[in-house]
Amino acid sequence: MSKPSKSTRHHTIGAPVRGASVIVEREHDAYRSDHKLPEPTVCPQCRAAYHAGRWQWTAADAGAHEELCPACRRIRDAFPAGYVTLEGEYFREHRSELMRLVEHRAEHAKAEHPLQRIMATEETADGVLITTTDIHLARGIAEALHHAHQGELKLRYEDAQNLLRAHWKR
Repeated sequence: MSKPSKSTRHHTIGAPVRGASVIVEREHDAYRSDHKLPEPTVCPQCRAAYHAGRWQWTAADAGAHEELCPACRRIRDAFPAGYVTLEGEYFREHRSELMRLVEHRAEHAKAEHPLQRIMATEETADGVLITTTDIHLARGIAEALHHAHQGELKLRYEDAQNLLRAHWKR
């Protein structure tokens, strides 16, 4: 079994790990703008507006500069930042309830943070794979499931790729 590189951190929820509670993005996210956007800027796809240095759900002035927001770019490129795998007999038995919790968590996050969105929900042989535009949404979904329904939650953050993989099973 190969050792994880220093740029990959693993954590099983319930097991104490120093520094595992906060994800610090160490590498530049290629989907974040490398230049200051003119204000106002509006995303022509989702209509989020860039104002006061961040993307928000506010109306942009007529004639605002247009540029795809990082979330819409990730969706266009099919390049997720987060993967959440849900599996197990408990998941199969309570699928609709658990998926409502996932949707509720995602809607709440998107309302406050326009760049946090679910990209896709795909059926797998053992359950469901959810992809997200943001690592924090992936972790939030996984932790909400774990908090409400316990089970086993494993998180793997890959620094170099700014990627989070969460696996929940019960």
